[in-house]
This record gives sequence, structure tokens and C-alpha cells, in this order.
Amino acid sequence: MVDVSTPTRRTGRTRTRTWAVVLAACVGQFLVVLDVSVVNVALPSMRTDLGLSTAGLQWVLNAYSIAFAGFMLLGGRAADLYGRKLMFLVGLGLFTAASLAGGLAQEGWQLLAARAAQGLGAAVLAPATLTLLTAAVPEGPARARAIGTWMAVGAGGGAAGGLIGGVLTDALSWRWVLLINVPVGVLVLAGAAVHLAEGRTGERSRIDFPGALLVTAGLASVAYGIVQTEKSGWTASATLLPLLGGVALLALFVLVESRTAKPLMPLRVLGARAVASANVAMFLIGSATFSMWYFMTVYAQNVLGYSAMEAGLALMPTSVAIVIGSKCAPRLMARVGAKNLALVGTVVAAAGFGWQSTMTADGDYLTSICLPGVLMMAGTGLAATPLASLAISGAAPGEAGLVSGLVNTSRTMGGALGLAVLSTVAAARTDGGTGPADLTAGYALAFRTSGSVLLGGLLLMIFWLPRHRSSVQR
Repeated sequence: MVDVSTPTRRTGRTRTRTWAVVLAACVGQFLVVLDVSVVNVALPSMRTDLGLSTAGLQWVLNAYSIAFAGFMLLGGRAADLYGRKLMFLVGLGLFTAASLAGGLAQEGWQLLAARAAQGLGAAVLAPATLTLLTAAVPEGPARARAIGTWMAVGAGGGAAGGLIGGVLTDALSWRWVLLINVPVGVLVLAGAAVHLAEGRTGERSRIDFPGALLVTAGLASVAYGIVQTEKSGWTASATLLPLLGGVALLALFVLVESRTAKPLMPLRVLGARAVASANVAMFLIGSATFSMWYFMTVYAQNVLGYSAMEAGLALMPTSVAIVIGSKCAPRLMARVGAKNLALVGTVVAAAGFGWQSTMTADGDYLTSICLPGVLMMAGTGLAATPLASLAISGAAPGEAGLVSGLVNTSRTMGGALGLAVLSTVAAARTDGGTGPADLTAGYALAFRTSGSVLLGGLLLMIFWLPRHRSSVQR
């Protein structure tokens, strides 16, 4: 099957289309990542307006993350089989419609249903953004720059969530945290429908529904078990049953895929060294770094006495650092290689986490938030871009969407697991204390633990990552 979205001649129209693809992919990724965190500061207003219980309030976050994690592999494979443009439009259309429904919700259950639908749309949209981008830009420095831009915009969405949510909630209402997606989504949908060319890299065929059902249910069950840890702990049946059930479903998924003629995820994909090693590294980095935004925010508010808006502004240099790190990564990759840059970025991030773990209850902004935060996130930006490039370089023709979904799934599941584990670590160290010194001790231990995970990931990358982006070892 010829990929009709990648013309052989680089005409002016093709260059225009390439920029349209990069823009659409980056905006889509920004919206997906933004909605993971943008609602955090709006939760108290949602609770007051809709009468949500404490458990219901937590599910405003969980409904999105569980649907997002559970359906992402299916969304990635659908992009390969049925067309990247089609899946991009379907995912963004569902995401936009769900944002409108959530912003207009009059009852708590309506908001939760809308958030789950948003997560489903995001699971279809996120892998399509990366496959659109990699199909439009040929492998080499140009693709590295495009992936760096995609990573930077996505990181910026996660970093800016707290600030954007605070501004919209204070200036308008909590509803605009969701409604802001609607005009942006409509504009991108219109532009994508006109300027993007359709293309797919796999033969059109039916989805492997048994595999799709098993992997979706397995990932969703694991995600559900992870989010239960905050309320029930790790040893409660409410946590262990979905975790163990999810692992069992994923094991059954592997068995089914090994015996299916046209599987949802050919197991040979994980036989590619670049794909397997980069995804494991992405999982570890996500588990260590995703929780940084949470712990930095609660440290600023609960210990240093910042308001929600002040905490968002305090983290702006950190947000800029991850964007700069992601944008600088492609040029540095061309000079030192993808593997070496991933190692350097991980070392820089680990140094930042180590510095942050020396925080005190009376710390000043520059040395307790700003500078260690900049190191943490600049290193993360430098490491994540080459890892994504390595993973995509290991994808066979017809499997780019699947690998893109796998990269996003690794990062998302790693982040969810990391936040749950590190929250437990911090709570155990605090041991019920609510004073500034007790809270700081718990947060500091969480940062030390994250730094240790990064150092473990560093060793894994040294021995497992392929040396060159083009080397695909099976």
C-alpha cells in the first residue's frame, strides 16, 4: 500500500501541507496533555456548583486518565488500519464534543461521563498526532525537529495546566476549563479536514476485537487499581483485585496475540530493540517525572503558603525549561546521537531531583523551586525527545500508529503508577503529620525516590538502548 500522505516530490504545496500537519499534530497533543492537569485547580468550584462528593471529585480526574490509558493502543492501531487523518478527526471531534458536554454539565454524573468521553477521544487523538507528523516529515534531522516540537508542545500543555486552569477559573468559571477546548477544537478540525491528506500504512482490515477488548480492559483495570491506591492503599482488595485482574487480562492478551493471524499488536513489535528499550525507558522517566508537578505545587501551597495562582506562576520557569529542552534536543541529537542525549538528559534530570530533595520548610523560591525545577524539566525534555525518536525508528511499515500509541501508553501508565507510588512514599514518611516540617520530609523523600528511579533508568539505557536511531535490532 502506497502512503498517499507522503508525496515523493517536495513541492511548495507539500511544504505547506507539512507545516499544516505539524501544527495540527502539536495543537492536538497540547489539548490532550493539557486536560490531564488543567482541571486540578477547578475541582473545588466543580464540587460547590455540582454538589460532588469527595469520591466524585476524584473521579473527575480518574475518568479521563483511565479511558485515556485504556484505549490508547486501540487508537494507535486504528490509525494504521483506517487512516491517520480519519482517526485524528474522529478523536478530535469526540474530544471537542465531550469538552462542550462537560462545560455545560448540570449534574455530577454528566461531568464524569463527559470526562470519560474526553479520555476516549484523547486515546484516539494522541497516537494519530504522532503518526501524522512522522508520516509527513521524512526521517532525519527534519523529523527530529518535528518530534522535538511535538514533545515540547505536549510538555508545555502539562506544565501550563495549573496556570491556565487557575486563570480561567478565577476570571470566568470552572466551566471554561473545558469550554476553552471547543473553539480551538473546531478551528483545528476545519483546518485538518481541508489541509491534511489521508494516508494509512497498513492494509484495511478488521480490528482484532478479542485483542482490543483484552488490552483495553487490562490497561483500564490496571489504571483503575492505581488510582484506588490513594483512597484505599496498596494492600486493600479494592486496589489488588483490579490490579491483579488487569495483569491477568494483559497476560491473556499476549497469549491471544501470539495465536491470532492479524493481531492488534504483533508481538514482533516488542522484539525490536529500539521499540522495547525506548518504551521501558519512557515508562521509567514518566514514573519519576510526572509527579513533579504535583509535589512542587503542594509544596508551594501547603508549606510555603503560595496561593494557587502564585504556585502556577512560580512553576513557569520550570514549564519553559521543558519546552526549551525538547526544542534543543533535535540539534543536540544530530551532534551526539539519540542514545547519548537520552543519557545526558536523564543525568541532568536526576541531578535536579537530588537537589529538590534537599528542600526545607522555610526554603526560598530560587533554590527550593526555581533552579532545581529547571534542571528536572530541562533534563526530561532532553531525554524524552530522543527516546520517542528511537521508538518510532524501530517501527516497521504499517505499525507506526501502534508504536506511537505504545509510547504514549508507556508515558501515561508510568506517570500514573509513579504518582500513586510516590504519594504513598510521601504519606508513609509524613506518618499523619500535617506540619510544614512533616510535609516537607515526605515530599523530599518522594523526590529522592524519583531520582533513584532515574538512575536505574540510566543504567538500563546504557546497556539496552541501540547506539544509532536507525539501528533496528530484532
